[in-house]
Parts: sequence; structure tokens; C-alpha cells
Amino acid sequence: MGFQKMPIYVTRWNLMGFSRAAFGMFVSLLVLSAISFAANQASCTFTTFAAPMGYTFSPVNDVTDNGTVVGQVEDHNSGAFVAFSRTTDGKFTIFDAPNSIFTWFSSRNIAGVNVGSYLDNGRIQHVHGFAQSGSGFVQVDYPNATHSWIYGINTTGALVGSFSKANVVKGFKLYNGKYVVIKYPNAVATTPQAINDNGLVVGSYSDGTKYHGFTWQNGGYKTIDYPTSRYGTVLTDVNNAGVIVGIHLSADRAFGFIYRNGAFANIVYTGAKSATAGGINGNGLISGQIYFSQTNTLGYTAVCK
Repeated sequence: MGFQKMPIYVTRWNLMGFSRAAFGMFVSLLVLSAISFAANQASCTFTTFAAPMGYTFSPVNDVTDNGTVVGQVEDHNSGAFVAFSRTTDGKFTIFDAPNSIFTWFSSRNIAGVNVGSYLDNGRIQHVHGFAQSGSGFVQVDYPNATHSWIYGINTTGALVGSFSKANVVKGFKLYNGKYVVIKYPNAVATTPQAINDNGLVVGSYSDGTKYHGFTWQNGGYKTIDYPTSRYGTVLTDVNNAGVIVGIHLSADRAFGFIYRNGAFANIVYTGAKSATAGGINGNGLISGQIYFSQTNTLGYTAVCK
């Protein structure tokens, strides 16, 4: 599950009223913390791949247990954004939802069902969720919502996503035709990104200032925030072992991480400006995107320790 096009809220911090001694201690603690935290980098073995000729990744999202990667690409000729899947042997399949302006795949399960969202081309445009496999296509709209997004699917076919109604964005779980609303308490917007086979949901919520990562299971919420992330945290996927991947946000970039046993580890590709993390499968294989610049990127899968 990749982080889709959502607004990033900015927090402004001011340094107030420290004495010289207190300020010196504060700086020392920051330096020690930075040194300690900088060492917390995952050891990853990467396999990289380029977008198909004539396309650019935007973004790379989930990876299945058999190694198929899904996401979105931009067509250089038309400027259209369309969904893609890529098998381990390098075969790309492009998909464009009917009557759509743009389409993306957010997730795929082991049965080969892709889920995602598309913006229709109507006079008054709406976003719709969908599930797709082969020639089969099912539109998924939360009842009476203005817009609906589907972000995650698990092995049993349970879906998670978001909907907007009356300018409020809430999340939901859909299973066997029954919707359960997921709304982090007092949040301005709640966006579930993924669900594993144990019913553990991960995603992000906004408090109106920044994004926070969260988990949800059986009605219980927990916040998980990357330390020192000024602009926010988004949890993008979780596997059945409970290992979570996500991104933390700077002013103009997103940086991938792994969250395992209560500890964060950064995903770093040598020579790149940043690497995101969009998905993790049952074998621990991670998928995402490597940025050398805004126009020079690669997709990747990686095994990280």
C-alpha cells in the first residue's frame, strides 16, 4: 500500500525561552539522539526495476507473497496516470479503469485480486474504489459517499479504505458486504492503508496539523509515530507476522522505514535521495520506490534485516 495524493499539513515550531545551560543540554541531547538514531538503519538487499518504456512510476505500492508488485505509472505521451502490476519475471500489465481520468492499484492479494481507486470523467467528478481480476471489475462505493478509496485487501477478501461525506474523511473495513467505520478519535481524517489476515489494520490519521500512523484491531486504536518526524508518519502495510512498513515525511520527500518489535529501522538505498516503502509480504519482502531525483526513480523489492 503506497501513500496516495493527500494534503500534507505543516507544523511550525518555535524555540522559546531556554537559558544558555538548558539550551546547551537540549542541543547535546539532540546530538546524542541523532547519533543513536542514525545508526538504526536496516541492512537491505535490493532488487531494482525500471518503469516500462514511456512511463514513470507514481508510486510503487504493494507486493504479494509471489512477488508481484502493484502501483501507478504516468504515461509520458498522454500524461494519464494508470495502474500497473509487475511479475517477478519483469512482465508489466497496465490497467485503466472504465471512464476514468486516472487509476491506481493500491494492493493485491495472493488470489490475484487487485484493489485501488479511480477518478471518473464525469461532469462532476468522483473517486471510486474498485476490485479487479482479469476481465472482472467491481466498483466499490461507500453508501451515499461523495468519494470512496480502496487501499488494502487481505487473503480472505476483506477490504479497507476511506470515504468522504460532508467534507469529513473516515475509514472503513468491508467484509462479506458489511461496513465497519474506522475513525481515529478526534481526527480530521482517517485513512486505513492495509489489513492483514489477523484483522490488524494500519494507516494514518490527521489531527489537522500533521499525519500520524495508527493501528486498529477489533475497535482498538494505537498511535505509532516515527521519532522526530516533523511533517508526519504514514503506515503503509503490515504482514501476518505484524511487521509494519511506512514512510515519514519531510517538507518535500518521504522516507521508508520498517517497524518491528517496537523499533524503527530506516530503509536507505546508497546514492539515492530517499526510498519509500509501500508494501511488505508474508515472506518479509518489501516493495517501494527509490528517488534519485523527482524524475529519476526506480521500483524495488528488498529483503531487510
